[in-house]
Amino acid sequence: MDRSFNPAVPYFSEVRPRKFPWVNVVLFVATCLSTLLTGTFMMMGFNQADFSEIWHPSSLLMGLPFCIAIMSILFAHEMGHYLLCRYYGIDASLPYFIPVPILSLVGTMGAFIKIRGPIRDRGSLLEVGVAGPIAGFIVAVVALMLSIGHSRIAILEPSADTILMGEPLIFKAAEYLAGMTPPPGMDVYLHPVSVAAWFGLLVTALNLLPAAQLDGGHIAYALFRRHHRWISLGVVFALIPLTIFYFAGWGLWIVLLLVLRVYHPPTLDDSVPLRPRHIALGWIGLILLVLCLTPAPIEKTSLLDLLRL
Repeated sequence: MDRSFNPAVPYFSEVRPRKFPWVNVVLFVATCLSTLLTGTFMMMGFNQADFSEIWHPSSLLMGLPFCIAIMSILFAHEMGHYLLCRYYGIDASLPYFIPVPILSLVGTMGAFIKIRGPIRDRGSLLEVGVAGPIAGFIVAVVALMLSIGHSRIAILEPSADTILMGEPLIFKAAEYLAGMTPPPGMDVYLHPVSVAAWFGLLVTALNLLPAAQLDGGHIAYALFRRHHRWISLGVVFALIPLTIFYFAGWGLWIVLLLVLRVYHPPTLDDSVPLRPRHIALGWIGLILLVLCLTPAPIEKTSLLDLLRL
């Protein structure tokens, strides 16, 4: 059989014998448990239930919708990457989920796959990069539309325990369509599944930043490979005022991008031209970034706020 490289004809990679992915399975189960427990706490708070019954089996089942929603969003994102890697014959690992062993906002820090093989050309690089955000975005929007109507509008009473989450454009549009736009002095008390959708949209936005080797960095390199480094540096400088005035957490993203050295390795053949569908997918990635990005994912935690403490 002729196995010569033809970038115009993608194919599924051969199935190679591998060891059972114990690490992936253990991390997946651990993340299911951490998100289930977090979802239970969130649902009990949303329903104003008695927290003394948190360990009762029926109480734990209350966290199941949140667990299913957030795990589905992360799974769809990573499998979007994985399946495109398989389609183009790129060696890649199954998803690694990251559980948070103690209670946190969502019970997980996300998931990732390892791409262990070289990528053929810019077209396949772009498709691998954009497939994850598109898949995760679709599942997040479905979860949002199914749950936002179960949220409720409440009087805004800021306190030390209050977490004000910034809402991207797609989130505001969903609230408007569901008739959940709050009047002045009030806010939307999100249903836990809506919180899972919010986190999924945030993950989509962070990954689509056009820098380094993020998903957006893959897209930027595929479209503008000669200018990728300058685009990445532009993102780093753009995050500085966001860190100062909106959200201190952007500073961690700046450190991450600098650690990655805003560099992107070349594909096996950068000279292969992009097709019209690749340009269209690049625009879709940009549109998703605009829809999902918010300057302050967690409000009132800018660097200026921290310096005032």
